[in-house]
Amino acid sequence: MASKIRKAEGATPDEFELSVAEELLRLETSSAELKAPLKDLYITAAKEVECGAGSKAIVIYVPFKLNASFRAIQQRLVRELEKKFSGAHVIIIAQRTILGKSYARSQKTSGLRPRSRTLTAVQDAILEDIVYPTEIEGKRTRCKVDGSKTLKVYLSAKDQANVEGRTATYASVYNKLTNKTVSFHFA
Repeated sequence: MASKIRKAEGATPDEFELSVAEELLRLETSSAELKAPLKDLYITAAKEVECGAGSKAIVIYVPFKLNASFRAIQQRLVRELEKKFSGAHVIIIAQRTILGKSYARSQKTSGLRPRSRTLTAVQDAILEDIVYPTEIEGKRTRCKVDGSKTLKVYLSAKDQANVEGRTATYASVYNKLTNKTVSFHFA
């Protein structure tokens, strides 16, 4: 159980994170098709997000280096975890680092902060992770007269049947993580 979750700097996982890690371990031991891919994978955190109307979503954070490995089995893994957690939507997001504008490199390495570590880049990557495996076909920012902004995201129409029921959850989770309002549409 402890091998499926590794927190930064020796922090102890809470009960919910332990239950998700335990479920991953159970899937590894019981499922023949997930045994080999799940062998070396672990999570860094998990949290439950209220999505309104009594529904909940489970956000699982994985190390950035393992994101590609998780994506290879994500559809099967999410399906199994949603069965175990009574139909709550499961979303897998890579753990990314945001570096501030005042970031200064050490004496050994000089240069600017990497583009992939900026706030905008990390928030775009979070949006990509939330809607995966559906592809984002376009984005528009709508600025209203009162100063509020809404990000309109156009998803691939080929996945509309699978994703349509989840768009409210996606919008709620993105809002909780980034504090930005988003609406999903199909191209």
